[in-house]
Amino acid sequence: MNILVTGAMGQLGQTFKALVAQGQAQGLNFIFKTKAALDITNEHEVQKALTTLDYAYCINCAGYTQVDRAEQEPTQAHQINVLGVHHLAVYCQATQTILIHLSTDYVFDGTANIPYTEEAQAKPIGVYGSTKYQGEHAILQNNKSYFIIRTSWLYSEFGHNFMKNMLTLGKERDSLSVVYDQIGSPTYAWDLAQTILKIIRTQTDAYGLYHYSNEGVASWYDFAHAIFASCGMQVRLCPILSEAYPTQVQRPHFSVLNKSKIKEALGLYIPHWKDSLAIALKALKHA
Repeated sequence: MNILVTGAMGQLGQTFKALVAQGQAQGLNFIFKTKAALDITNEHEVQKALTTLDYAYCINCAGYTQVDRAEQEPTQAHQINVLGVHHLAVYCQATQTILIHLSTDYVFDGTANIPYTEEAQAKPIGVYGSTKYQGEHAILQNNKSYFIIRTSWLYSEFGHNFMKNMLTLGKERDSLSVVYDQIGSPTYAWDLAQTILKIIRTQTDAYGLYHYSNEGVASWYDFAHAIFASCGMQVRLCPILSEAYPTQVQRPHFSVLNKSKIKEALGLYIPHWKDSLAIALKALKHA
């Protein structure tokens, strides 16, 4: 079974590479494509990639994910998150390749006070969230065999992410200020990759939109505190409001995702974020 992975140098793409290297993908032939090898914004390249080899699944890990920079580069964000996804949706449909696409909690405005279900109304408040939401619609309009998975606060031992950033800053400074009024659920990329692998191995046809993150909720302050506590690092943390740490775009104050649908569809057990954080820190130490 051939599986195409776009955006192979991203966190999730590298996680799948590690999963394969550890022998957890027996019987599955993963083909990893970096942006240089497959630019999803180029329709001809997408068509050629999907028609040259018979793929059972395409996991789209490619995406414009720089939330702040997207405000200055809306065209670039649209090219990757909307146009590129449109190309994948069209040619996956044409070649009967099942599309697994990653989306984000940033499609919501963060004004809810209970976890967002898949049926909750999306109201993105920035270019990044808006383009990711448009990408979802590109799939809905052009493809029938798809899994769209919205996730949140993704981190891993690979690439750039909050966990690694905190560890770097913690070595450089005695104290850090971290926002405490943005609430969500950290997601370890390994857990997400394992969930996608289960979709593939079970060959389920329960297509549609799903939410996935680790269990439990936290503020960025809580997440940072757990990172340092787990590592035994003595860093004084100061909780601050978002307004004290201005960024290019407003972020959702509440983006906890309801995972009931994906747990029922896959018979899935989802680990608590603190348990997965401990595993991620060990993996980073041995990376």
